[in-house]
Amino acid sequence: MYKVIALVACLVVVVSAGYYELDHHDYYAYPKYKFEYGVQDPHTGDHKSQWEHRDGEVVVGSYSLDEADDTHRVVTYNSDDHNGFQAHVQRVGHAQHPHGESYSNIDQHH
Repeated sequence: MYKVIALVACLVVVVSAGYYELDHHDYYAYPKYKFEYGVQDPHTGDHKSQWEHRDGEVVVGSYSLDEADDTHRVVTYNSDDHNGFQAHVQRVGHAQHPHGESYSNIDQHH
């Protein structure tokens, strides 16, 4: 009985698949989009953002984030079919390292 149900289900899938023909233009649609987002969380200190635009084979964008050493990283990038992917990374600020207890003085709880 289960074999018959499975066979009928497979036939329904095959028959219904025959009614949908993928349009060549749907599959190879011209890529064009824009997006952006950002996070500003004072509780965790998570600060980051990104934006990107694409028009055909040309992509431009940027992202930035606060590093753990108190610097700010900014990356701008672009890509096209002639030059490939290119990125420019910039680090803003001076790295700060906390001056406190060393790891050897921290009480270890196991």
